[in-house]
Amino acid sequence: MNGQIIKVISNLYTVKVGEMLYGCRARGKFRKDNITPIVGDNVVIDSDNNIINEILPRKNELDRPVIANVDMAFIVTSTKKPNLDLNLLDKLISVITFNNIEPVICFTKLDLLNEVELEIISNLRKYYEMIGIRVVYSTETNIIKKIIKGKIVVLAGQTGAGKSSLLNKLDDKLNIKTDEISEALGRGKHTTRHVELYSISDGYVADTPGFSALDLKNMDKEDLKNTFIEFANYECKFRDCIHNKEKECGVKDALKDKMILQSRYNNYLLFLEELEK
Repeated sequence: MNGQIIKVISNLYTVKVGEMLYGCRARGKFRKDNITPIVGDNVVIDSDNNIINEILPRKNELDRPVIANVDMAFIVTSTKKPNLDLNLLDKLISVITFNNIEPVICFTKLDLLNEVELEIISNLRKYYEMIGIRVVYSTETNIIKKIIKGKIVVLAGQTGAGKSSLLNKLDDKLNIKTDEISEALGRGKHTTRHVELYSISDGYVADTPGFSALDLKNMDKEDLKNTFIEFANYECKFRDCIHNKEKECGVKDALKDKMILQSRYNNYLLFLEELEK
């Protein structure tokens, strides 16, 4: 029988086949072949013995969170408590784009902002939308439901950004545990312990353990440059320009003319340095 893994806890895989759920173990050969089934995998199971016999080819996969066959990733981004982290936001956009997954930015906790802070977020939204990335506020639940319809969607973002709270807004029957923000640390406590796909709006949404660290493994400088999609709008003298120390660089000229967001370019240079190390 063909099904899809919707939850993994320890070595027990919950596989959905139609409307039926099976708690399965993976065949020993996967361990020998150094293959691990993950949430989102399409699999063939032996329903009599509750064994996963085969993992079908993946169209993509992420390491953090560990999930496969994703159509879209909502980058759940707190604007306050924890404070806005544009470095993490841009790194997530790069990793998600590199994996051929559509990024969608979802800003949360706007009710905690004053007028000046709200204007900053509004301007950020305009910029990201201008370069072709969808942006929503967590309060726009009807819009979010339309976006995720029929998709496999992953929620990614730092601990305490409001991923589980967003899921509860989309479907109050889920009642996923949330926790308060640590005032001393300025970030959330981990409430999600595993990756699980939830059926919402004729699609699947994954709640994932929060994280605040992310590497750029498997990328080279050219890959990184290509994930900053707005850079492609500007011509440079040299085709292999990395937009760093080269002269006659269209991206750096656009930065001077304030056509490129300064924080985006600063983060790009930091990621470039990370790759060089």
